[in-house]
Amino acid sequence: SIARAVHANSKRAHRPFVTVNCAAISETLLESELFGYERGSFTGADMTKPGKIETAHRGTLFLDEIESMPLAMQAKLLRVLETRKVQRVGGVGQIDVDIRVIAASNIPHGELVEKGQMRSDFYYRINVIPVHLIPLRQRREDIPLLVSDFLRHHPLAIAKGITGVS
Repeated sequence: SIARAVHANSKRAHRPFVTVNCAAISETLLESELFGYERGSFTGADMTKPGKIETAHRGTLFLDEIESMPLAMQAKLLRVLETRKVQRVGGVGQIDVDIRVIAASNIPHGELVEKGQMRSDFYYRINVIPVHLIPLRQRREDIPLLVSDFLRHHPLAIAKGITGVS
């Protein structure tokens, strides 16, 4: 992915690359997933667990499908980006974090702000260097390259000796 390429070609390449698919995690779990939690902070929290933000310290946090992130969570994440500190759910202390955030969406962020699905202050914080990708349907010439790369790396294609498709 583009996010992984940015990370791999940066001074943070030897540090963690942490991905969070915002659409794949329920709203109730997203906070503990991002911020981590302290032991006993909720039922089932039988041990302290660092969150994805803390895990990405000195590396890159990739927020995929950010259009699915609830407004309340955007406010909490905005605070982290502004203060460079994270507080685990149920925690009292704050932990310093140094992260690069890359956010991806299949809807332009500006449209999300207009529709009220993204906070404008959050948008301006994450929209530092926008990268717009042309949809694959508009660059059909890339399809054979992608298929070829997929076949070279997919275990089943390798095991069966598949080298091309018609």
